[in-house]
Amino acid sequence: MTGSPILERLRSLPDPYPIVPVDGPLDATVRVPGSKSVTNRALVCAALASGTSTLEGALFADDTAAMLGVLHALGLAVVADEGAERITVTGCAGHVPPSSQPVDVRQSGTTARFALPLLALGSGPYRVTAHPQMRARPMATTLDALTILGAGVETLGPPGRLPATISAGGARSAELWVPGHASSQFLSGLLMIGPCLPDGLSVELTSELVSRPYVDLTIAVMRAFGAAVDHDDTSFHVAPGGYVARTYEIEADASAASYPLAAAAICGGRVRVEGLGEGTLQGDTAFADVLAAMGASVRRDATGTEVSIERGSLVGGTFDLADFSDTAQTLAVVAPFASTPVSVTGIGFIRRKETDRVAAVATELERCGIDVEAEAEGWTIRPGRPHGAAVQTYEDHRMAMSFALLGLAVDGIAIADPACVAKTFPGYWQLLDELHAGTGRPGRV
Repeated sequence: MTGSPILERLRSLPDPYPIVPVDGPLDATVRVPGSKSVTNRALVCAALASGTSTLEGALFADDTAAMLGVLHALGLAVVADEGAERITVTGCAGHVPPSSQPVDVRQSGTTARFALPLLALGSGPYRVTAHPQMRARPMATTLDALTILGAGVETLGPPGRLPATISAGGARSAELWVPGHASSQFLSGLLMIGPCLPDGLSVELTSELVSRPYVDLTIAVMRAFGAAVDHDDTSFHVAPGGYVARTYEIEADASAASYPLAAAAICGGRVRVEGLGEGTLQGDTAFADVLAAMGASVRRDATGTEVSIERGSLVGGTFDLADFSDTAQTLAVVAPFASTPVSVTGIGFIRRKETDRVAAVATELERCGIDVEAEAEGWTIRPGRPHGAAVQTYEDHRMAMSFALLGLAVDGIAIADPACVAKTFPGYWQLLDELHAGTGRPGRV
């Protein structure tokens, strides 16, 4: 993303960035970028494969740039064509090269939790660094597992946090015991190196797994690159044998799709997201089912998902978002427009994301005049008419994108640090303009 025209435009936006309300119900068909979750998983599998892989429809954003930066730092041959949304990777056949370059995971949780296991397949020391925000996030599950796999781990700050030095030199197979309640990314990162270990890898969960659909996604991408994975609810076994290079199509990002679909629920009308049809791998497509339970009409076909509803007809309810928590903030901004309270449960673990997302949402909804009760595992949000405010985003892209939706319905909403959307959706503000275009009122000149 460095030097990208989109990134330069984001940096030039006013801060806070005022959102223009729409005039009338929405009527729009939009596209969202390729899935971050799929792109970063496919990059790992392609990097470990024998041969050259091509990823089509890849996401180009800060989080995927972080993963690409890791692969470049390790000396792997990677060619990225942002205009064509294509990445070509020549794999290392499971033998990660030594490198004296720092391995910088930036602000990306997926990159941190996926890249460190990669290093166990290498040789020599690797210096892993990160943005201060990522340094505050937990990494002990991965670091402890690497020691069991035979790598040396030296943390250079607080225990269980980055930065760290990883000394590898012949990873061994093992049976790992991993907690599932903190983040599914730890399990996914470990599973992906399993095919490259001498006797594969076995993992047992020690606590209930959150965000299970993301692990299912990991296994689906691994299998697409030739890996053999067996599992039940608590046990996972990855057979040895490596990965095979291939051409792989990245589907649209289901988390990103939650924003235009939610816009339809808030403003009324119809919004269709192309590229996110039936059979998608991503669990976050369940967000549309929540909107259906709140009164929206949801239609899926082979190529897209569409939400339509009359403005003002949303109803509340209680929804467990443990398996698709990246849409929790989106639902939180839909909730005030329902006729009865909305309770969101099962998401206590998102307090350890880019920010404490439970606390941040409660603070900013209250700033906008909404009655919200923060709880250990989520919120209860009561109906109300938001008023204008400068919404703080806490360096969290999902805070910016979700709270901007309030501004489509009410005057005076402005979003602090609008450039933070570059983490996963650099073109987000143009998407809002596309939603305006369907109403006949321009969103931004």
